[in-house]
Amino acid sequence: MVTEQDAGPRTRPGPSGKRRRTRTTPASRAERRAAYPYALHLPAAAVYLVIFLVPTVTAFYFALTRWTLFDSTFVGLDNFRDFLAEQNLRIGFRNTLVYAVVTSGLKVVLGMALAVLLTGRLRLRGFLRSVVFFPVLVSTVAVGITFSMLLKPDTGLVDQALGLVGVDGPDWLSDGTTALLSVALVDVWKGVGLATVIYIAGIVSIPREYYQAVAVDGGSAWQAFRHVTLPLSRPATSSVIVLSLIGGLRSFDLIWTMTRGGPGFTSDTIASIIYKQYQAGFYGLSTAGNVLLFVVVTAVVVPLTYLLGKRQVTL
Repeated sequence: MVTEQDAGPRTRPGPSGKRRRTRTTPASRAERRAAYPYALHLPAAAVYLVIFLVPTVTAFYFALTRWTLFDSTFVGLDNFRDFLAEQNLRIGFRNTLVYAVVTSGLKVVLGMALAVLLTGRLRLRGFLRSVVFFPVLVSTVAVGITFSMLLKPDTGLVDQALGLVGVDGPDWLSDGTTALLSVALVDVWKGVGLATVIYIAGIVSIPREYYQAVAVDGGSAWQAFRHVTLPLSRPATSSVIVLSLIGGLRSFDLIWTMTRGGPGFTSDTIASIIYKQYQAGFYGLSTAGNVLLFVVVTAVVVPLTYLLGKRQVTL
């Protein structure tokens, strides 16, 4: 018996009454195959729409209003002008850039160094990787409170340890010259584990044949790092730089927990200035600050991502 599946291409009557063959084009087959993955994207797209796109568009609208929980008044660009006229905004902007550059730079250097060490032939290598990554899992607020106690003058563990070797430690968080740098170093301690994991993933994906070729040519470990590990880890470096810069430019929770922007305004960042406006009840003004911060982060990260992507080395 010949079934319909065995009968070959289907036919259908043409305008003259004769049956003509119809063929499935490659484009239609591709559309049917693509419909299934697109359907799987719908739940994630709905969540992204509700959680990110709608609040973002709403924030742009409320940045143009003076609003409370129950009403709003359209004021145009007044909120942006008032926010840009903040007397300590220049300090906050400078601190934000310094904080972002210092933290991202140290995370790149230390993350690479730790990754090279932890991909070598070490005993307890897995345990040491867990130890390095552990601070990433700890709450930022808990880290800030803990280090605030450790960095207290005279009674803090850090100053006591320095006193044992005859060094008089400064007032880390109450001195305007050391407050921001102290918080930045704590941020590096907490976040370097993630950078290390990213670098480890990049290093272990490099084929061993490259290192064997360097060894055959009589190259040293430094030459292997310089000519193999460093250039072929550029994708990992790009990821660490971008993620660290985004986190540094948006820095708030650790700074607020440890210094609250003080002493005075010496460790204020853009995010802490925005939060102070929220505390004072200027919701439209602070929303305009959030929009400006979003624009600044986008203006820095998008071109940087493009430039780093062009310089990546592919295997």
